[in-house]
Order: sequence, then C-alpha cells, then structure tokens
Amino acid sequence: MMERRQIIGLWKRGAARVLTTVIQVEGSSYRRPGARLLLADSGEYAGTISGGCLEAEVLRKAVWKVRSGAVVERYSTMFDDTDEVPYGLGCGGVVDLLLEPVNTPECQALLAAAERSLSGECATVVTWLPGEGKLLRRAVLAGDGELIFASEGLGEKKLSCARGLRPEETYEGRFVEELRGPQRLFVLGAGDDARPLVAMAAMMGWQVTVADGRSQLARAERFPDAHAVVVLSADQVQDLRISSEDAVVLMTHSYEQDRALLAALLPVAPRYLGLLGARHRSSLLVSEAAAKAGLPLETCCERIWAPVGLDLGGEGPEAIALAVMSEAQAMCMGKMGASRRLTPETVRRFVEEGGFDRYLKQQCAVDLAS
Repeated sequence: MMERRQIIGLWKRGAARVLTTVIQVEGSSYRRPGARLLLADSGEYAGTISGGCLEAEVLRKAVWKVRSGAVVERYSTMFDDTDEVPYGLGCGGVVDLLLEPVNTPECQALLAAAERSLSGECATVVTWLPGEGKLLRRAVLAGDGELIFASEGLGEKKLSCARGLRPEETYEGRFVEELRGPQRLFVLGAGDDARPLVAMAAMMGWQVTVADGRSQLARAERFPDAHAVVVLSADQVQDLRISSEDAVVLMTHSYEQDRALLAALLPVAPRYLGLLGARHRSSLLVSEAAAKAGLPLETCCERIWAPVGLDLGGEGPEAIALAVMSEAQAMCMGKMGASRRLTPETVRRFVEEGGFDRYLKQQCAVDLAS
C-alpha cells in the first residue's frame, strides 16, 4: 500500500510517462500480479516489479516500447550464468508485464481508481489486454458494481461480463484486479510504547487511528504518522466504527479501560484483536470481558491474541512493536504459519532427482520461445 501511495504521488506531479504492471507469473517471482512501476520523464520511478532483475531493462526501454500504444512483454528471470547481461537474480520464473502510456483515458482511469482506494474506496478493474491487433481496453467498477469508467467501444455485453469476473481468477486475454483500501489499524492507548507501533504500521501503508482518553497523550504531534489521533473514552469506542475487517491493539495500560474496550470489541470480532499485557492479567481480563459481553469464553479466546505479538525475543517498545506488527500482518494477510526454511532432505532430493537439469532446460525453452 505504501508503494501505491508513492506511485500516486509521482503521477500527481504530472510528469509520468509509462505504467508497468505484472499481470502473470509462471514459476517463482519476487512480485505477484498487480505489482506496478511508474516511470517519469526525468527517469524517476516509483514501485517495483521484481527483486531488481527487471527494473533496469524495463526503465531503459519502456518509453520506446509503448510508442504505438500498450503492449504485453514476457521476461524470464531464470538463472543463466552464461548470459553476459542476465536480468540478475535468477528468481526462476517467467513474468508477463503490461506496459501502457500514462496519457490515455484507460491509464488515467486506473490511476484515479488507485488514488481513491487510498481513501478506502474499493474498485474492480478489468483490463482487456492488447495483442494480435487488439488495443487495450478497460472498465473500472465501484465496490457496488456501478460503472465508473469504460473504454470507448466496450459494449454492454462485455461490461455485463466484466461484472461477473472475480479478481482471484485467471481469464484468457483479461487481467482482473481488486483495488482495496489500506488495512485499518486502531491503536487504543497513546502511551510511549504505542509510538513505534504506529510508525511501523504507517511504514507498511496501513491507515492508523490512535485513540486514548488522556488528552495529554492523544496529540497529533506525538503520532505524526497516524491518520487520526482522537481523545476518546472507553465507553465511546463505538464512535470509531471498528469493523470485522479492521485490526485493533489494546494497550491503554489501564485494567478498567481494557476491560470495557474488550467487552465492546469482542462482539465485533475484528480481523486482528491484540491485547497487551502479561498472561495472568490477560486471562482475568478476557474472563470478565466475556461475561460482560455475554459470549462463551471459548469464542472470546478464539478472537483474541494475548499476550499480543509473535514471540520474537528482544525488549523495549521497538521490539514489541515489531512482534505485534508481524502477528497483525500475518493474520490480516491470512498467512499465519511456520517459517519457511530449506532442509538438507529438500536440497538432496532436488539434486538427486535432476531438478537442476530440468531448471536449465526450462530456461532454455523459454529463451527460445522469446
């Protein structure tokens, strides 16, 4: 999301030339479909489309590539130690990129939708890809399905079809994506230990609201990266309009306030609900808040992460903030699980089964096809 903010910032300055979007990946890749890079006249750019192996090549040729309009280009990031100028990282995949000039109604509509998404307005963007004599065409639909933009010549049949396409599915000749708003995080408690948490979340592009009943702490100058800082008592938490899509961290350091906030938030069941404090304190809080909310203890325990944060080790506010953000990020992205590591067995199996030879043959086939 922070990358999207940077792209929109560069676009708004008025000198952008070419927008590049990852639309398909085969094999391994550092970035997934939807990743973007925006190039400006000065050579300045925002965003990334790989781990560094494609950017230089794309930036060097992007303006020339789109001289006649949008195009789709295929790049291989397979490792090749015989190539004088390899793309660099050997990510082991094939990436399809859509390059389009910025000064078209289609690109302007996409970037405008991306800008609105930063304020929480969701949109679905359907792009009919160029190629074989066909020009790029695009439709932008609001979250409720209302048509915001459609390329000239798109008939009602195609627009009706666009409304039925799902972003997570692949369609021949079309790229479908959903532009969602930033993840919202509510930090309830404005003590000093909340400051690095707010800074880290903002760095991730999250929209952070800080709330506390203590006016001397809930001040905007103490949280310059926050979207909003409000003075709010525990019995006013409903005014924040927290939903099941949001992340919340309770860190008021007040037992009574945490209990009142927890009782109010448990029925909402935020996507992530973290409670700062020792295990014995959290256990008593959850027990009393569950009774106050009229919910079974089992249900409440399933909705709360306490003690808050992954067990990463370390001490101090910054280490706590890292642990909390790691856990919140994993939960909000649906990726909570074990760390990924190679094992000797995996490496030996790959080598013994001829995996490296197949890897090079696959690369050669891709190079010949391109």
